[in-house]
Amino acid sequence: RPFYGIICDGVHVHPHSVMIAYRAHPDGACLVTDAMAAQSLPNGLYKLGEMDVDVHDGNVYIQGTNTIAGAVVTLAECVRNFARFTGASKVEALESATLHPAQMLGITDRKGVLTYGADADIIVLDHELNVQRIFVAGQEATRENVVYKNKL
Repeated sequence: RPFYGIICDGVHVHPHSVMIAYRAHPDGACLVTDAMAAQSLPNGLYKLGEMDVDVHDGNVYIQGTNTIAGAVVTLAECVRNFARFTGASKVEALESATLHPAQMLGITDRKGVLTYGADADIIVLDHELNVQRIFVAGQEATRENVVYKNKL
């Protein structure tokens, strides 16, 4: 069964195209961010490999051009956008970021599911699908116990 990756930032793929893809094959959607290292950082100039890129209002362009150069959208934003663009339920939108990619990779024995024996990688969301807490292998990830590597 086919799967397709789709960047739901409203820039790489138009919202109507996201809706068409979803309606054609809702169980194949796999959300992708195409995020670069400047994700969640302020507007400004950054490096993407050897390229200088300009991050401005959620868009990333090769400096001095209108050429898209990655994205800074988070996966949580992609989930919210996917639901908004397609009319999908929250469950369907979340499955596009969790279950479907795991199915595509053949790893639903440990990823993309909440079941006995699966990895305890869990994100707690509020009703608007904003991240509240993160657990990796059953341990909560906090600012105190996560090592950040600043390589921008």
